[in-house]
This record gives sequence, structure tokens and C-alpha cells, in this order.
Amino acid sequence: MEYRRLGADEPLPASALCAITFGSQRLSTGGGAALPIHLNLPVLVGTGLTELWQTDAPVEAGREGSVHFASGGDFLAGRIEIDEQAVGGLQAAATEAYAAISRFTTRGRHGHLLRMYNYFSGINSGSGDTERYKLFCSGRAAGFQGLQQSSWPAATAVGRQDHSGLLQVYWLAGSEPGRAIENPRQVSAFNYPRQYGPAPPSFSRAMLLPGGLLISGTGSILGHASHHAHDLPAQLDEILRNLTSLRQASGGPAQLQSGRGTLLKIYLRDAAAAGLVSAYLRAQLPSQVQFLVLGADICRRELVVEIDAAHVGSAA
Repeated sequence: MEYRRLGADEPLPASALCAITFGSQRLSTGGGAALPIHLNLPVLVGTGLTELWQTDAPVEAGREGSVHFASGGDFLAGRIEIDEQAVGGLQAAATEAYAAISRFTTRGRHGHLLRMYNYFSGINSGSGDTERYKLFCSGRAAGFQGLQQSSWPAATAVGRQDHSGLLQVYWLAGSEPGRAIENPRQVSAFNYPRQYGPAPPSFSRAMLLPGGLLISGTGSILGHASHHAHDLPAQLDEILRNLTSLRQASGGPAQLQSGRGTLLKIYLRDAAAAGLVSAYLRAQLPSQVQFLVLGADICRRELVVEIDAAHVGSAA
């Protein structure tokens, strides 16, 4: 994985498994077999960067029903998009998406889900059990089948700040399983109390692969409770402590490694705070760590920022 600024006439590398663009950017170059994904998340820092997933084997593209995919060697990238209105709402869309992903994954050679990304609008709309994030979690749990909880993938679920009724899910799968990692500072998402909805969030905090560590969307949460409500600097501090804890739990060094092997994606509720976030990260992180800051809503109203991370070598 890497973030790369592609020139207007620059083709994707032949090793590209997946190419993800954000905001107003769309790929204008030949994509080969790579799976294209576009997210309507405004780019606040890192304009023009494309997220590339690469593999070390020839890449082939395909489609099975509503699942679009590209595979090469030990890895597969998949994408599914469901119109909420066409199926009866967000919960039904999540159920349909995850049922399709489960069927597709259990039938294929790349039978181990490693990392999931979920995007939909209005994530904080509604109240009680009708809040849209809780509806999504219920739908995901209903559709997710054939996978033991101990190996459920790392995941991100954040809200687009548009008014689209489209649920977008994309993922990385492998021919070999990863090892799920939990954060000692946090309650496992599978064990959240009932106040967080009828179905707890279904994801591991991180997934350890031979080629690196893929970390879920991480907020300012200790135990199961949010901390530092609406306080951006304090939430950033807490998130970095959680990322450090996850690296230590995986057996890696506490500090973030430098170089292109470390990528952060920051989801920020208030676009006006992007400069503060950028300055904070440049002060706290090694200079070669790559990061994007994207405008997005977070799954809890009191949280104003969330970060997901990847620390990768030659794989993934």
C-alpha cells in the first residue's frame, strides 16, 4: 500500500491491485486490471494522492454478481455498492452487502477477509436504536456469515458528508489468514454493552499479516467509552496512544516506522481544523510517514476525528 501522486498521463503500475481516489479526483489514466474505487470524501490534506494496493503477481479483474474484484497472487481487492432506497434502507443494504461478501469469500481461493472499509451518508442521523450507525451494525452482523469471530477483519466505518443513499464497502482478502489483534486499552468491539446498539460492531482492532499490520479506524476511546468529547487535540493524543498500544500488542515497536511503509488516513469532522491536524501530525510523526486528511463524520457524535493506519512491507 502507498499513496502516490500520479501524473496526468502516468499509467498505474502493473502490480496495482486496487486504486482508490477521493473527492474531486478520479483516475484519468489507464487502470489496467486494478480495481477502481472512488469515495466522495473531500481531501483536506494530500490533494491529488491516489491510494494504491499492490501485489507481486499478475493482476486479473472480474465480477461475480454485485461484487467487483481484482486478484493477484495471495491477495484480492473487492468492492460492492448498494443503493439503500432500492433495498429498503441502510440496514437492509448492509445485510445484502455482507451476505454477498460472505458468499463470495467462502467460495473463493482468497477465503480470509483481512481489512474492510465502509462508507455511507448520515452516520449520526437518527436516535436510539434507529441511529444509522447502529442500523448499519445490525445489518452487517445479519449478513456476515461463515467466519469465526476470532478472525473477523479489521474495519473502518465512517460517514460521507453528502446526501447520497449509497453504501460503499471495499475490502482486502487473502489466501492465508491474518492474526486478529485487540487493544489492551479497549474493550473488544464484539463485547460492547447494549447501549451501543442491538448488534455490537463486528471488527477486530487490527489484523497482523506477514507483510505488516492493518489497523482499524481508531478513535479516542478507552474501554468502550469515548474520551475528550469534542476536544480535537486531546482526541488526537488519545488516538496516538491507542495506535501505539496496538503496535505493541502485535509485537512490533511502539513508534511509527518512517518511510513509505506507514500510511495514515485521518477522518476529520470539521474541515476548518485540517491545518491544525496536519501541523500536529508533522510534529508528532517521522517525516516520511504518509497521511491523508479527509472530511468525514465519525460514528459517535462526540468524536471529531478518527485515524486508520497501515504498516506494510512488500505484501498487502
